[in-house]
Amino acid sequence: MVHLEFQDLLPIMARKLGGDGLINELCKGYRMLMDGEKGVITIDSLKKNSVLMGLQGFTEQELKNMIREGDMDGDGALDQIEFCILMFRLSPDLLHVAQEVIHKAKQQQQNTVHL
Repeated sequence: MVHLEFQDLLPIMARKLGGDGLINELCKGYRMLMDGEKGVITIDSLKKNSVLMGLQGFTEQELKNMIREGDMDGDGALDQIEFCILMFRLSPDLLHVAQEVIHKAKQQQQNTVHL
């Protein structure tokens, strides 16, 4: 399998947008990459729409590897859940941000209870 290098922006986005905001942005990215008729990301839609996401310059084999990496049900495409799971799997630092968000939410909840 080919290992792809990219700048991991998900932790930065998570810190700025919070959990809900990050999920909304992932959903927007998914919609930009998906085939509008099929409702999933296919190799063809990824080739066509990847420039919008800054993925220009990848070979067809690298794009196929991206699909294969996230394709959990073996249909040769990525549905929205597969896409989001793949994005989280490719972002090792996101776990730390998630822990920070959970900690802040617990603190806010405790502060609300004490008011």
